[in-house]
Amino acid sequence: MTLRLILMRHAKSSWNKPVSDHERALNGRGRASAQAMGSWLRENDFLPKEALISSSKRTRETFEGLEVKPTRLRFLEDLYHPSPEKLLCTLKSAQEQAVLIISHNPACANFAEAMAKIPPAHERFHDYPTCATWIATIDKDYWTEVEFGSAETIAFAIPREVLNADR
Repeated sequence: MTLRLILMRHAKSSWNKPVSDHERALNGRGRASAQAMGSWLRENDFLPKEALISSSKRTRETFEGLEVKPTRLRFLEDLYHPSPEKLLCTLKSAQEQAVLIISHNPACANFAEAMAKIPPAHERFHDYPTCATWIATIDKDYWTEVEFGSAETIAFAIPREVLNADR
């Protein structure tokens, strides 16, 4: 069996209101980016069966904007500014074949770099801008078997390119 990882950084958040980092909401650009990336996921049949989402407001709103309907959904405090090792540990708890993770930087960029056998030839992969999404497959039967360096890149996209492609 082949596992599919969909790794997304949250969409652009607002800094306009004096709230804690955990409670920052998306701004208008962030909401548009989440909708665009959701359309891109659906158009390319990159749909998750399970979603592991950071507990922060901006990651929850990013997930809602995607308009995907996984079988399993968990909002996890462990994905709020995690280390790459914590991301891997959390991923190993997944049970479905296709898993979406929405988290934060620098964890997303560092985790993607650690997971990729060969990073995609995209200039923004290493800095992982807001709502960047990496699709990878892993030739394992269970998430518990997954290790760093085991993922094959299928696609990498950022909202600006997806939005421009729609025009």
